[in-house]
Amino acid sequence: MIALSQSRLASLSVTALLAVVLSGCAPFGGQAEPEQPASPPADAPPGAGGAATAGKGRVSLLQNLGTDGPLRTLNVEPDGRWECVDCAGDGVTSTGALTDEQRDRLQSLLAEPALVKETDEVRGYRVTCIGALTSSLLTSTGLITSQDCPGEERPPVAEEILLLLTQNTPAELVSG
Repeated sequence: MIALSQSRLASLSVTALLAVVLSGCAPFGGQAEPEQPASPPADAPPGAGGAATAGKGRVSLLQNLGTDGPLRTLNVEPDGRWECVDCAGDGVTSTGALTDEQRDRLQSLLAEPALVKETDEVRGYRVTCIGALTSSLLTSTGLITSQDCPGEERPPVAEEILLLLTQNTPAELVSG
């Protein structure tokens, strides 16, 4: 049997996370509506539109601890309603809503022009740690991944979004 290198195994985990998001799961148990492809902002670097994206104003947070840990999925709608699937690793789905202030802050961060420069595609991001908590934000600008690894540099706007979501929903906080 051929052993996979650690970096290849880690990239397979992120690929699995992305496959779950792109499999057509509809948030809040509704029918999945086809979304129009998001166009990259005019000042986006070339090629920034090729990554998987979420609808404008929406964000999904996917978290996985190591290669065998449960996949937690948090979907947040533009109006602040959220649904968290398996956040505690117990198979339970919970729902709630951000406060008006939290929702406005999230929408402001999602509209931040610097966010387009933080996508995995633009950064050329590669998963480097095995067994670490991997958090992937799926936004209208693309996928933004970070890991709870020593020395990992996290994109500042995406980190603010991650903290806002993990501090105000059952999603797990990434220690830094």
